[in-house]
Amino acid sequence: SRQKFLGTFVRTGLKNGYKGPLQTVLLTNICDERGTLVTDHLWFNLTKGFVSANLSEGVLVEFYARVKKYEKGYKGYRTDVYVPVSTDYKLSHPTKIRCIQSSLV
Repeated sequence: SRQKFLGTFVRTGLKNGYKGPLQTVLLTNICDERGTLVTDHLWFNLTKGFVSANLSEGVLVEFYARVKKYEKGYKGYRTDVYVPVSTDYKLSHPTKIRCIQSSLV
């Protein structure tokens, strides 16, 4: 099930994708519906929803997303790398993306 979140749009970026560079979106100060800070920043792929929201720097963005569990850390066989595997959470499948207001005055 999806929950409502708010974040501030900072900028777009690029990451390497399977078929070449993919555009991404950086949101900061992600809060849930109650205003509780969930995380300091998140990167999302630049989907049609973000494009149609017509984002500009400093704008407050409302969106719905799924909370998903994932494992982070190193899972390879190299002995010189030690990053313990731990469980963390991410937001995925953002929908109903819309600008609320500008936080820049």
